[in-house]
Amino acid sequence: MIRFEDVSVTYEGAGEPTVRGVDFEVPEGELVLLVGPSGVGKSTVLGAVSGLVPHFTGGTLRGRVTVAGRDTRTHRPRELADVVGTVGQDPLAHFVTDTVEEELAYGMESLGLAPEVMRRRVEETLDLLGLADLRDRPIATLSGGQRQRVAIGSVLTPHPRVLVLDEPTSALDPAAAEEVLAVLQRLVHDLGTTVLLAEHRLERVIQYADRVVLLPAPGAAPRHGEPAEVMAVSPVYPPVVGLGRLAGWSPLPLTVRDARRRASSLRDRLGGPRQPADGEPPRTEAAPPGPGAPAHDPVSEAPPALPSPRRRLFRRNSAPLDSPTDAPQVAEVRGLGVRRGPITALRHVDLGVARGETVALMGRNGAGKSTLLGSLVGLVEPTAGSVRVGGAVPHRTAPRELVRRVGLVPQEPRDLLYADTVAAECAAADRDAGAGPGTCRALVSGLLPGITDDIHPRDLSEGQRLALALAVVLTARPPLLLLDEPTRGLDYAAKARLVAVLRELAAEGHAIVLATHDVELAAEIAHRVVLLADGEVIADGPTAEIVVSSPSFAPQVTKILAPQRWLTVAEVREALA
Repeated sequence: MIRFEDVSVTYEGAGEPTVRGVDFEVPEGELVLLVGPSGVGKSTVLGAVSGLVPHFTGGTLRGRVTVAGRDTRTHRPRELADVVGTVGQDPLAHFVTDTVEEELAYGMESLGLAPEVMRRRVEETLDLLGLADLRDRPIATLSGGQRQRVAIGSVLTPHPRVLVLDEPTSALDPAAAEEVLAVLQRLVHDLGTTVLLAEHRLERVIQYADRVVLLPAPGAAPRHGEPAEVMAVSPVYPPVVGLGRLAGWSPLPLTVRDARRRASSLRDRLGGPRQPADGEPPRTEAAPPGPGAPAHDPVSEAPPALPSPRRRLFRRNSAPLDSPTDAPQVAEVRGLGVRRGPITALRHVDLGVARGETVALMGRNGAGKSTLLGSLVGLVEPTAGSVRVGGAVPHRTAPRELVRRVGLVPQEPRDLLYADTVAAECAAADRDAGAGPGTCRALVSGLLPGITDDIHPRDLSEGQRLALALAVVLTARPPLLLLDEPTRGLDYAAKARLVAVLRELAAEGHAIVLATHDVELAAEIAHRVVLLADGEVIADGPTAEIVVSSPSFAPQVTKILAPQRWLTVAEVREALA
């Protein structure tokens, strides 16, 4: 159905091809997963299927790409629209109409389908993706995850034979991601739809893939094969594969179920406490540390640094430590309520964030996480209750003063980027923050090495733009840092660098609040998890207590090694050392 024949793509002004030697085939009715580190050209490969590369992006495409027998060099995107449905990384760039129902119908109208067919398919898609309650909602009022579901739905309604999806679950909560992937699997198995998708959160999708295509480095020839075979050599892999590599399992497991079947010997090696039964009080005494663990955690001299979340939560046979209760409060939210027209976004929210504390806001799409962040940074005015950050009321504080108290990295990093080059963006950030020259640039290099000064932010991948926006905000080193879906578009290596930066900031006394659907990130870095549902806080407590008890928000290692309380591969490796 899709055929790449020795394809290379070179963009204007680039000295080397972005992708080179791409040669593989996707048969009809298969789901093929495209993986690789950030910036290796995954979006370029996807764009070549729909004809956007090179007809829209420019550049030179050598070789041949055919879709259902049509050569994309001679067929422009509009001539492939009846065969290929595409969802890019940015849902906002995809929308044409104002409301959910209109957007779902737009593609079918363009193809001239009969009204009765359009009505039936719209209803089917609303039910498939859980959008029925949102059918009349303006798209501008939806959360990021809701917009992503609408974007996916809008390409499903015309019933294309080929679906091309770039990070389709990046803004979805775990339950919504499972729903979307179940729909894709049904289309593949029941209707013979061909799916090519790129995704960084491999823990969500690897088990659904028939085959995997790996782009190991920029310009390097791809490697493709069975998922377990490719994961054995891939530089990017999900926690279940990382645990399998550590334990020496062969073939590597791709699902939690397969890993659990092999994990009994690993549990025996790890030992550790059993999971308390329902109603049983948690252990409070600290047992001696396990093999390979230090006798005590080093105490940082930075103000008031917390113990490393990973050591604190995961050390073998030790009780979890709570966030400090005596640390100064950087932000206080009391009885917060927010209404947006007829919609109650938040109600009766109480939240305190201390210096040196990292708090993860979690919950389904539309639960109010981004609204709460907007209230903390002054973008949203409360309709009830109060919000204070460093003693100031955010929505009444001048922006120049507020930027030194709180910084927000939004879901759409382009909202912060306006210069023509990375160098100009960093220079402006240094000036605005009163920081020394090169401060922002050093942060960019730490998050995503290899980004050159002269590249335009628009030409960066989604993950690279996110890293640049984060560096811009961190330049001012605000006491309170807010991040909305900070790992969207980041590969595992980039996420590890982000975690290192955030841990360093927390150790220096910065408070961090991040809204995320990335349960692995929360397990790695958060001291507390706050669960939101329908605008209300339904749980607030130490990460280990909240995520271990949740089937939706538990990380893969927790599910595999339950009832023992392990959350990350790194901690298991440390315990086995």
